[in-house]
Amino acid sequence: MVTFQELGLDPKVLRAITEMGFEEATPIQEKTIPIAMEGRDLIGQAQTGTGKTAAFGIPLVSKIQPSEERIVSLIMCPTRELAIQVAEEISKLGRFKGIRSLPIYGGQDISRQIRALKKKPQIIIGTPGRLLDHINRKTIKLDDVQTVVLDEADEMLDMGFMDDITSILSLVPENRHTMLFSATMPPNIQRLANQFLRNPEHVSVVPKQVSAPSIQQAYIELNERQKFEVLCRLLDMESPELAIVFGRTKRRVDELSEALQKRGYSAEGLHGDLSQNQRDNVMRKFRENSIDVLVATDVAARGLDVSGVTHVINFDLPQDPESYVHRIGRTGRAGREGTAWTFVTPREIDHLHLIERITRHRIARKPMPSMADAIEGKQKVIAERLIEVIEKEEFSEYKGISIQLLEQYDSVHLLSAAFKLLTGDKKDVVIELTPEDPIRAKKRRPFNDVRSSGRRVNFGSGNRDGRGGYGGRGGYGGSRGGYGGSRGGNNGRGGYGDDRRRDYGGDRAQRQDSANQE
Repeated sequence: MVTFQELGLDPKVLRAITEMGFEEATPIQEKTIPIAMEGRDLIGQAQTGTGKTAAFGIPLVSKIQPSEERIVSLIMCPTRELAIQVAEEISKLGRFKGIRSLPIYGGQDISRQIRALKKKPQIIIGTPGRLLDHINRKTIKLDDVQTVVLDEADEMLDMGFMDDITSILSLVPENRHTMLFSATMPPNIQRLANQFLRNPEHVSVVPKQVSAPSIQQAYIELNERQKFEVLCRLLDMESPELAIVFGRTKRRVDELSEALQKRGYSAEGLHGDLSQNQRDNVMRKFRENSIDVLVATDVAARGLDVSGVTHVINFDLPQDPESYVHRIGRTGRAGREGTAWTFVTPREIDHLHLIERITRHRIARKPMPSMADAIEGKQKVIAERLIEVIEKEEFSEYKGISIQLLEQYDSVHLLSAAFKLLTGDKKDVVIELTPEDPIRAKKRRPFNDVRSSGRRVNFGSGNRDGRGGYGGRGGYGGSRGGYGGSRGGNNGRGGYGDDRRRDYGGDRAQRQDSANQE
């Protein structure tokens, strides 16, 4: 394994890398950084969580002069969450060198972004829709851009940003340095690379298995009405340090996070209808471990890069195998082991088998945890905490009452009663969730060719008769108008995840059309 000292980096950047706790380069960093430092175009094929942000961020920051007062680097990301996370890492990498970076994304007050642009950042990290908005307003000029990074390019094309990306890249000087990163390489990504990259080097660190082998995967077959009780038992039995629970809709996330709170779990929900401040507050709590369970939709969680997630629980089975891979990829990062549980109703078993075939990974069936399993799990956690307190001897002020009680009651009875209190049993709280319809298995193309397959992507721009949708007639939108397509009129403007007016779903008419989606 190569250390960062061996890569010939700027000493101030090396200092930042050391303070971030990095010592050895990951495989994608080891292969990418030397090529990028030489200014050669490259295609990096790597999953989220492999260290690709630093792979392009380190050479980017290394080559920029602090005295520069122009936008010289542009990074495009599919979602505002990813844009914020990339900007945070770039800021950390460039802090000792004095590099200025700025995230630009939908959902944030544009006048605030315009004020920040007047401070002359050298690096812009943005989502395509909001970037185009600034370009049209002439608040961002790309005439001096020397380096362009397309991060999670497959996600951007999935979300309908092909035209936006093409428009933006046409405004950047042709003699630029371009880096494209993508988890998969479907034909539309290859065409994009052929159009905008010059003799690119191809760097790949994709594992042989589609789903990470460091993640223990299991499913539980159960009825819809059993899900919540089984979730509570599972959380008690497994005692996750940090868990993400995935729900299919915004309504599901709201109901589920509220229900978990009523049962005494520290949980918060995350979906596209929350304001940016609300989203930031939830993510801050989750990163600081002040909440244990994050309940989220696929869209809200896409691009999240949170270390320390020990468990992912698919409360609702995802529609697409790619979503399954993205979901479970939130755990088992940086060589650590993770656990992924999936709830499957009897009518969804065929869809689970489809996911197994496409991800080339057999998911083990496990029985529903019993009440005894849940109680045992909670007791283990309390016992560990008690032993910690005993070893630290932090209980002297409680000895008096303990001695009095021991004189009156049996020690085993006392400790048992203490366990009952400390486990905070709230099973008597009645919870009712709105049922979700089961997902039916669909016939579809192979995994590496599911993303629009070269057809014009209409994700978020429905046709007049509502046919629109993700990937033309044969794609996810089908003939009903996909996410963002309108069902009866051409009012589905905007993008799924990034819009020039409002994030997550375009204008008001379109948002209503997809109200029960993510």
